[in-house]
Amino acid sequence: MFYLHCTTKLLDRLKSEVVTSGTSTTCLGSWYATALLWKPQLALFVNERTLLPVLMPLAPASSTAARFPRFLAHVLAAHGVQPPFIERELPEMQEVRCAKTTNRSVVGIMTQFSHFAEGYRGSDEMNDLVALSIRLARMPCSPLYKGAVFPDKALRELVGAGSLQ
Repeated sequence: MFYLHCTTKLLDRLKSEVVTSGTSTTCLGSWYATALLWKPQLALFVNERTLLPVLMPLAPASSTAARFPRFLAHVLAAHGVQPPFIERELPEMQEVRCAKTTNRSVVGIMTQFSHFAEGYRGSDEMNDLVALSIRLARMPCSPLYKGAVFPDKALRELVGAGSLQ
């Protein structure tokens, strides 16, 4: 089970029950998400521990949280995460609880990622959300400056060098 901390903009579209935040049982932990109201509309997810970004189509909004683990699996594989880690993580993500955002630092990073992603709108890369997610993960993030600095490196550290190619 994992907690998905949503911005008000996304909660309005999900129409999901909002619960009090708790502790996620997944290795990656909790995720934050917002809606990018572009054409087509997207959802931007950011992992609280590693700041790993994942972009996916928002529509249909009611199933966004349920569809997220499948998109995450594609992004993790693109980062070189080995299948055993992905196969352990995804079953834990079948249950999701939506909560309001609580970490302003992660919300700020989501804002930065959305601005950078907007800069790529209209490019061929915008059509490949996995490639755009990978590109965003290679941007330095100030909350990570005491460690990995980049979300993709923070992911490698969390998963462990032996789990990546």
